[in-house]
Amino acid sequence: MARGLCHAPEGRGIFPNLTVTENLRLGAFLRRDTAEIAKDEDRGFQLFPRLKERRTQPAGTLSGGEQQMLAIARALMARPKLLLLDEPSLGLAPQIVETIFAIIQEINKAGVTILLVEQNAHLALGIAHQACVLETGSVVQSGTGAELLKSPEIRKAYLGE
Repeated sequence: MARGLCHAPEGRGIFPNLTVTENLRLGAFLRRDTAEIAKDEDRGFQLFPRLKERRTQPAGTLSGGEQQMLAIARALMARPKLLLLDEPSLGLAPQIVETIFAIIQEINKAGVTILLVEQNAHLALGIAHQACVLETGSVVQSGTGAELLKSPEIRKAYLGE
């Protein structure tokens, strides 16, 4: 966080025995600006209203989608300049994935740069300003998300067309 970088890991990395609120506050552990921390907590609840409804619940009792929301909201508590999101759609229902991706776009529009690692190529390329397609650790194609969505090679290999 001190360098403006936060990570919402694959597998979410929440603290299951702590409440939603306690998990959020851990995202701000390096900060001392109490009033601003409270504002950021409220912002997390605005982005993810389900979390507000469950703020006193142990995080381990949340659904997978709610846990993913919590992981992202907790990372935002550090006020990152760059937010690393690792497989945010992994194992989630399509409706929840749609919600998560809409919020990712909202976060980016608010000025946070996002590095997204995502196997759902169609969704990721649909929101990416810049994209790289990796294959066994090597970049096989790069460009804007829109360019890669139009690429016949990408469409065939990664989008099932």
